[in-house]
Amino acid sequence: MIRTLLAGLALVSALTAPVFAQPDGESFDAWLAGFRDRLAASGATPETVSSMLDGLEPDMEIIERDRSQPEFVRPLWSYLDIAASDLRIRNGRAAYAENRETVDAVAAEFEVRPEILIAIWGLESSYGEITGNNDIVRSLATLAWEGRRRAWAEGELIAVGHMLDNGYATRDQLTGSWAGAMGQMQFIPSTYLERARDWDGDGRRNIWTHEGDALASAANLLSRAGWRLGEPAFVEVDLPEDFNFQDWEPGRARLVSEWAMLGVTPAQGEWGADLLMQAARLELPAGGAGPGFLTFPNFRVIKRYNNSTSYAIGVAHLADRIAGADPLDGPWPEDNPPITRSQTRELQAALNALGFDAGTPDGLAGPNTRGALRAFQRTHGHRADGYVGRAMYDAVLAARAAAEQP
Repeated sequence: MIRTLLAGLALVSALTAPVFAQPDGESFDAWLAGFRDRLAASGATPETVSSMLDGLEPDMEIIERDRSQPEFVRPLWSYLDIAASDLRIRNGRAAYAENRETVDAVAAEFEVRPEILIAIWGLESSYGEITGNNDIVRSLATLAWEGRRRAWAEGELIAVGHMLDNGYATRDQLTGSWAGAMGQMQFIPSTYLERARDWDGDGRRNIWTHEGDALASAANLLSRAGWRLGEPAFVEVDLPEDFNFQDWEPGRARLVSEWAMLGVTPAQGEWGADLLMQAARLELPAGGAGPGFLTFPNFRVIKRYNNSTSYAIGVAHLADRIAGADPLDGPWPEDNPPITRSQTRELQAALNALGFDAGTPDGLAGPNTRGALRAFQRTHGHRADGYVGRAMYDAVLAARAAAEQP
């Protein structure tokens, strides 16, 4: 009876186990044989080639994760609830207190804001607690074999070879995320080679277990990207009721004094004299009904770490909260959330059909989609904020349906 029960359980497990599709084209073994030659030709020693590739097998779950785009887009306000949660703020303050001497010394050396380093540390690895346990060689090899980002993944594997040959890491240290990012600050291998730093002078750039090396590496990345000490990343702002969205150009910088003349005011306090002559861009990540943000060059520096507006706002806001600042004022348009990726494809197709060029419908609301939506909003008398939310989805699809009526 026990044998029958075990057989039944095995059958259920087999039936419910995920089935991962093989990539089209060459087998993994064929790709591996070819790449072995390319890795050796890059200068990797035979020992390094062997340690990286011998016995290597693909991780089919990584292919599934790489191919799967999440259907639902997380609203910025929901993202900030996680990125700057009370727990993350408390843990950030505790991590800063525990490592203050190192953090302050690193920040002074690279001329970056210490709280920004703490915030990145918190978002990337929960202050060093969660760094990922995937073998990044296996992860990158799987992605290279899959083929969608082959050139990038092979380049990162060659960077791994340089890391090992130069003694920057041992083979068993090469663990991280499923996409190949490593250590407490989640560096990909090429970024590691370019930006990682040996803070304690032991001859190794240990971003996995040495806080000083990890923090110095992140600080060097920010510094080399152009961090401006003493300047903010963003200021939350309120727009006047008569703000002219028609003439607003996303990405265009104006002096803060010019924004002030247009009626833009800080959500908290007043404009400081030191800011009035600085250039800033107006960003409306939740549309005109949500809070606005004047973003400064340091905002773009954070995006060099992760090219996401939500990420940059999350890092800068978490840093402010760790330093004792108040929460953002808001309010957020919770009744008009971002639409799903499939709805975005519908929106893009409808905009194209109406004569507003949103590009190929791919479900990603990039600059072309937002620009087309703003053109539609101007034409139809809506607030031209380019926000890809449920209200505009309904309006665009209704306009297309009306246009198709006989």
